[in-house]
Amino acid sequence: MDKYKKLASNTIIFAIGTFSSKILSFLLMPFVTRMMTTGSYGAADLIQQTGNVIIPIAFLCVNSAALRFSMDKAERKSDVFTVGVRVTLVGFFAFLLFAYPISLIKINDFKLGDYLVLIYVFVLTSGFRQLCQQFVRGSGHVKLFAIDGILATVTYLLFTMLFLGVFKWGVTGYILAIVASDFCSVLFFTVTAKLYRYVRFKGVRRQTGRDMLRYCVPMIPTIILWWIINVSDRYMVTYFVGSSANGLYSAASKIPNLVIMCASVFTDAWQLSAVDEYNNKDTARFFSKIFRVYCGGTFFVASFLILTCKIITKVLVADAYFASWQYVPVLIISTVFSCLVNFLASIYMAEKKNIMAMVTALTGAVTNVVLNLILIPRMGANGAAVATACAFVVVFLTRSRDTRRFIKINYQPVVLTCQTVVLVAQTVAALCLQGMWFYVAEALL
Repeated sequence: MDKYKKLASNTIIFAIGTFSSKILSFLLMPFVTRMMTTGSYGAADLIQQTGNVIIPIAFLCVNSAALRFSMDKAERKSDVFTVGVRVTLVGFFAFLLFAYPISLIKINDFKLGDYLVLIYVFVLTSGFRQLCQQFVRGSGHVKLFAIDGILATVTYLLFTMLFLGVFKWGVTGYILAIVASDFCSVLFFTVTAKLYRYVRFKGVRRQTGRDMLRYCVPMIPTIILWWIINVSDRYMVTYFVGSSANGLYSAASKIPNLVIMCASVFTDAWQLSAVDEYNNKDTARFFSKIFRVYCGGTFFVASFLILTCKIITKVLVADAYFASWQYVPVLIISTVFSCLVNFLASIYMAEKKNIMAMVTALTGAVTNVVLNLILIPRMGANGAAVATACAFVVVFLTRSRDTRRFIKINYQPVVLTCQTVVLVAQTVAALCLQGMWFYVAEALL
């Protein structure tokens, strides 16, 4: 199959699963924000984000190795999946040893120990779902991957309405809905992809395990650094301003996630094509052409969302959350550069060069933490949004320069700069102008 047709085909398949899951989750926002106060929503977000950073540490990012090594024809898929399962189980039991110190963590009015069991259950089910997802995807079962996205959406929708709407379980119900949906997803993959056939109790090649760990363990610092860039601001906002402010900030982040949703439809398919086509003669031309299309589409979606952010916020969240719109425009800019950074991650993945991925992420993490400490006490949650945007810009500039060692992509810097200036101007107009003048300025831009 022609490389462009293959990329387009995989993109369409991933779109079916991604759009269904992301859109319906997005449309649940009015219901969720009406069922939860800003404080409880902020607490639920911190629980979820805490679990998300524990997963790669406890499980050694083995899901990423499962994706990459299941794509290698020289590897036995049963060895790859078995190593993934073993690492996940051992990691979970090791994580149990840290229950007491985790229970002592308290951030302003939020105490992690109150939700300790919930965090452990979330980590286990989410970790196994990620492992199954990436293995199935790397094995070429992209249709199953897409169907799972639809299934996960339906189950999450049902469990959310049951636990929040009927049982009124609040924070606990919000997290349990995710847990139950992830568990259903694991069962689906186990049955449809017959994952049980890939579990070996003996005869696993030790070299495969060593190679997978050598690939994924260096990713742990990188994942932590990305967590610092993406999520540490939630903890700092909670510390400096409180859980209610973090609830508004978390709600605001859902709208920029539409950019990620649209981009992820492509990047899921792109990672497969990037590895397949990486060593061809016209690789640089292929990557440059795809980047231009990807970049243009990302900026277009971002521009539209900034233009309509007040309207979308009004429709999607309860009145108590409407003030969150003011954080949306800057967060959209940070999301755009996050998407561009993710595009370049495919080069490190193809090269299996995770060390430089970590180094480039470090520049963004340092930038983010320093600016958060400076800006949040002065600007509140908007300071966190500005810090995150600056961090992603720094990572993109660093990574685009470093990856030229492997492949010289034509980024069209003049066009990229002009696109960024337009988004910044739209953001200033959104935050400074009111009423009809805002829409006049946006239309001119």
